[in-house]
Amino acid sequence: MKLTDLRRLAVKKQIKIHFRLGNGMECIVNEEGVARVPELRAIPDFNLDEELEKAGEFLMEPAPPAPPRRLPRAEMESLAADTPTAAVHHDHDDE
Repeated sequence: MKLTDLRRLAVKKQIKIHFRLGNGMECIVNEEGVARVPELRAIPDFNLDEELEKAGEFLMEPAPPAPPRRLPRAEMESLAADTPTAAVHHDHDDE
């Protein structure tokens, strides 16, 4: 599973996907497919695709009023794999 897969899924399902980075920060992929690390205050010394490879749990935040849902890596990979590749348009300002 790559970051582009999560972006595609977030856009298609109109959800936010959260996952923890190795340094304790959190990455959030929003409904527009943009990946952000809100706590980041300087140029990062990590690669989001590499951090995603290490992530074991995800928080999927659907549009209100549905509550957020925790997913193990295997389930997130399955959801991301079911998402068609032509569904995403995003810019690269977040990397």
